[in-house]
Amino acid sequence: MRPDKRKNNQIRQIKVTTNYIKHAEGSCLLEMGDTRIVCTATFENKVPVFLKGAGSGWVTAEYGMLPRATGVRNYRNELMGGGRVKEIQRLIGRVLRTITDLRAFGESTVKVDCDVIQADGGTRVASIIGGFIVLVEAFKKLRNQRVIHSLPVKDYLAAVSVGIVKGEKLLDLSFSEDSKADVDMNVCMTGDGKIVEVQGTAEKEPFSKEDLDGLLSLAKKGVEEIIEIEKDIVGVIL
Repeated sequence: MRPDKRKNNQIRQIKVTTNYIKHAEGSCLLEMGDTRIVCTATFENKVPVFLKGAGSGWVTAEYGMLPRATGVRNYRNELMGGGRVKEIQRLIGRVLRTITDLRAFGESTVKVDCDVIQADGGTRVASIIGGFIVLVEAFKKLRNQRVIHSLPVKDYLAAVSVGIVKGEKLLDLSFSEDSKADVDMNVCMTGDGKIVEVQGTAEKEPFSKEDLDGLLSLAKKGVEEIIEIEKDIVGVIL
């Protein structure tokens, strides 16, 4: 029995409150179990230096965590500038760009900020989910304001964690499960079932291809369920 009494193939309850931040083009509070993240999307009429004159837009992300988002207080400077933080925000920006038509909104940038206010495992996958939602919401607002003419989103996008804990394959790990997992994996996929990114690690013993296939199948089930939730929130995008 899992700590929260979920089945092995069951995701945590997801609740999304949109328009959570008044001034942002897109914003939400995403609750995934006890993990809570505030996500915003900001539109800027500029691009990085390497894209000037290329006729292409850009989507990037920043990720952060409040000092008491975890059980023990962390130092704010370490949370803002650590290697893990940089790796996660690059991941978020990278996967969001795969479903965005960057040439459809000119030389402009959408910056997605993901701020963890309470962490209980799966903060990077929750950030991807919330980041996708606010990205779409921002583009919808810009379209309504006639800043852009169409929605430059090519597909839905979601991510979920899977792992092996005490020999059991589990979907959507909480912190207590993640911290003792033999195998820990994050999987990001599109609405049409294509894999965007897989991050998998054997924490103790190497795992087999059969285990990998089983975890990917479990992740696909979770992603499909999350995308159905996203569809209820952002509506039809294709």
